[in-house]
Amino acid sequence: MTQHSKGTALITGASSGIGAIYADRLARRGYDLILVARNQARLNDLARRLTDETGRAIEAVAADLGNGDDLGRVEQILRNDASIALLVNNAGVGATGPLLASDVDKMEEMITLNVNALTRLTYAAVPGFVARRTGAIINIASIVAIAPELLNGVYGGSKAYVLAFTQSLQKELSEKNIRIQAVLPGATATDFWGIAGTPLEHVPSEIVMGAEDMVDAALAGFDFGEQVTIPALPDVADWETYEAARQKLMPNLSLRSPAARYRTAAV
Repeated sequence: MTQHSKGTALITGASSGIGAIYADRLARRGYDLILVARNQARLNDLARRLTDETGRAIEAVAADLGNGDDLGRVEQILRNDASIALLVNNAGVGATGPLLASDVDKMEEMITLNVNALTRLTYAAVPGFVARRTGAIINIASIVAIAPELLNGVYGGSKAYVLAFTQSLQKELSEKNIRIQAVLPGATATDFWGIAGTPLEHVPSEIVMGAEDMVDAALAGFDFGEQVTIPALPDVADWETYEAARQKLMPNLSLRSPAARYRTAAV
């Protein structure tokens, strides 16, 4: 028997990997789905399987979010479909090579998808959520948001943007009944690595989490009400300490006078 719908979840990058697992888990939780990715055939196969297994209403939307026209179509869906209760900003691309070995045009394409598309989709969704006083956004960032030294710097910078953007939204929307979560996965067993330039078999297996485990942990964090979820972090107190240190800086980040150590003696 089909359970009552919790509303519709729109998931980007949904045809494979992390996005496809989110689709599976959310359908089983009672969400209808709008699946967005470039590969129409994969989306159709996933939609058929999940409809058969869960009975949910599932729409497949083929779109390249790096293309302005395609992105605009998805923005319109988010603006116009009042059933949408959850946006999963999962679509993204990575890079593992150093700056000097990177194609700057590819880096620009990464910024367009990881930063611009995520921002525009969020802007399209939030006004409706606020008007309905309900809704949630899950932004898939990465541990490189706080450890940019580990991989390509543009990739790290794009994911640091996702984390900062999420934290700003959390503050802005905290009293409007809108949930915002940032997920910071570590190395995850998906095709990300091959596309980014480092085959998965070249990544130490002890640091690679299965994609299903990652998504299940992220959804557990969502259920716990976490604003930031790091699936591999053993002790959440470590994140709380990190965040407390950041908050401790706040009162002194902008003051009238330079810090004493920067004042030079008058000649």
